[in-house]
Amino acid sequence: MSKYVTAAEAVQVVKSGDRVYLQAAAAAPTVLANALTERAEELRNVEICHLHIEGEARYANPELADSFHVNSFFIGSNVRHTLKAGNGSYTPVFLSELPHLFRKNVLPIDVAFIHVSPPDRHGYCSLGVSIEATVAAIENAKIVVAQVNPNMPRTFGDGILHVSEIDYLVEVDTEIYAHDVEPCTPEENKIGEYIASLIEDRSTLQMGIGSIPNAALRQLTNHKDLGLHTEMFSDGVIDLIEKDVINCNYKGTLRGRVLATFLIGSKRLYEFVNDNPFIEMKESSMVNDTARIRKNPNMVAINSAIEVDLTGQVCADSIGPRMYSGVGGQMDFIRGASLSPGGKAIIALPSITKKGESRIVPFLKQGAGVVTTRAHIHYVITEYGIADLYGKTLKQRADELVKIAHPSHRERIDKEYYELLHQM
Repeated sequence: MSKYVTAAEAVQVVKSGDRVYLQAAAAAPTVLANALTERAEELRNVEICHLHIEGEARYANPELADSFHVNSFFIGSNVRHTLKAGNGSYTPVFLSELPHLFRKNVLPIDVAFIHVSPPDRHGYCSLGVSIEATVAAIENAKIVVAQVNPNMPRTFGDGILHVSEIDYLVEVDTEIYAHDVEPCTPEENKIGEYIASLIEDRSTLQMGIGSIPNAALRQLTNHKDLGLHTEMFSDGVIDLIEKDVINCNYKGTLRGRVLATFLIGSKRLYEFVNDNPFIEMKESSMVNDTARIRKNPNMVAINSAIEVDLTGQVCADSIGPRMYSGVGGQMDFIRGASLSPGGKAIIALPSITKKGESRIVPFLKQGAGVVTTRAHIHYVITEYGIADLYGKTLKQRADELVKIAHPSHRERIDKEYYELLHQM
């Protein structure tokens, strides 16, 4: 019981110059992070690194730049400002490889802040809704500090750890960060219909959070024997699992179980996964491993993008040179699905932005990053149809993509593309 301390006491283990890893997404250990921020005046050059995290990030205040520097492996809206302000950096990395950066000591971890369920009668806690690279961080950190929360679901898989692996425990009682399901627009519903038309019975799915994945899932109620092997999932899969549409009986990797590395959803989702052996939470080095993904027959990977050019290059992490999100697991699953027998790799996006700008473009914006290359791309879907680019020439690709662009932009992007080509 001597391991139980207050948050203020626990964060005293952090020293100037340390690197601190925060568990990701809905499991963000905000109580510990805020307690550390309270020590700003006495700390200097502490690096706080993490994937996307939910909730506030007080340590990301540019006024605290002398004390804390944010190193994002995937950029969330709560820390996006740090790159411009100078108190933050972005490290591009496939989600499948992030655990290796810790295990290979490329990025040594001094302190890991994690968020766990209370220990059971045998002394075992659960990392709950977010595994990603946290297991590797725990293994390689000099000190591990845990928020212990009765609201954290107990999940099966890699996230089970004994209290002996934790140096300090801080009891909290806060709700896990949640997102309610939002209604889909007519355009998103149409995209969902097109996606569903490509999904066959006995396919295995990868899809993330948001309206487009939910729109696609709503179209699958009459499908049979689907599987789920995905970086993350949300509420949209619950009804399909309960109706036995998703049963994972024909997967090639971990047959009979849903496989994921983190979750974000509503309270209903967290109640559903709690103590549910059908849900297996594994480290991202396993879940996002292309060699394991490709073992699933008819693997369907559904990912999004910021913009796609007429040759098929996909920008998914930046708006021009301004970093917006990250590489994440898109390429892990695009490649894995492409190599799967009968697999399909899909990029799905609305044809225009909220400002009315085309997301199918002649050329990517200057400074934009390519997450999925033109050689990797197969299908691109908007509300105007499906462009099948596999095996197509550059001219054929351009013709296919113009057809699914918004009608008000088709002539312009086609003209600009060919005019620039002829100038070269």
